[in-house]
Amino acid sequence: MKAHKQTQSIVNRLSRIEGHIRSIKKMIADEKSCSDILIQVAAVRAAMEKVGKILLQDHLETCVVESSKNGNISKLMEDLKTAIDRLVI
Repeated sequence: MKAHKQTQSIVNRLSRIEGHIRSIKKMIADEKSCSDILIQVAAVRAAMEKVGKILLQDHLETCVVESSKNGNISKLMEDLKTAIDRLVI
């Protein structure tokens, strides 16, 4: 299978998100404003959505392309539909 192109980028993004979540936990423990906390939660959600989009793009550029070369289009389409269903809420 072909290597994923965006692995390091995704790992870096997830590390930043992890740090952001730790800061949200601290904000809650420090009893910061709910409004401020909700803004940070929205930022984490947007960052995770971006990670999902990058993962899907990487999946299309590596796994889907590789599978299409092997000729199993019906399996490819089923796997792609499953991936999209998991990403889109």
